[in-house]
Amino acid sequence: MSVTGITETVQYLTFKLSDEVFALDVAKVREILEITNITKVPQTPDYMRGVINLRGSVVPVIDMRLKFGMSATEQTINTCIIVVEINMDGDSIVLGALADSVQEVVEMEPESIEAAPHIGTKLNTEFIKGMGKIDSHFVMILDIDKVFSTNELAELGQ
Repeated sequence: MSVTGITETVQYLTFKLSDEVFALDVAKVREILEITNITKVPQTPDYMRGVINLRGSVVPVIDMRLKFGMSATEQTINTCIIVVEINMDGDSIVLGALADSVQEVVEMEPESIEAAPHIGTKLNTEFIKGMGKIDSHFVMILDIDKVFSTNELAELGQ
């Protein structure tokens, strides 16, 4: 059974956080950067590692592991920043998502994507578009527009 809303084959960028593989619609990805100097900003949430200068623009960098309740990302040779464009109330926001490593771009048919699991009523899984299957492994497909609440994005925008 395929997920409603995903009706055509889509290309996804897969990346790792710890031992888990996640995926983003490539249409949301602007570019992938090697880890660079991140300037810490005082009084920001723990998951906001700071900002980077991207060709003259200030781009907030989010540690996706911290955002998802994991331990902080350890910097390695594979650590990278996935620059994504997200929509918030009709506005476009550019931010960097810190990931352990980028894997590959894969195409997934709607038939190979299951609905996100419903785990109780208090756990918000709205940001998971679905669970894709690559070979024998599950990949969590993120709806990057829903990973952050409007309030969190407003904080980052300031």
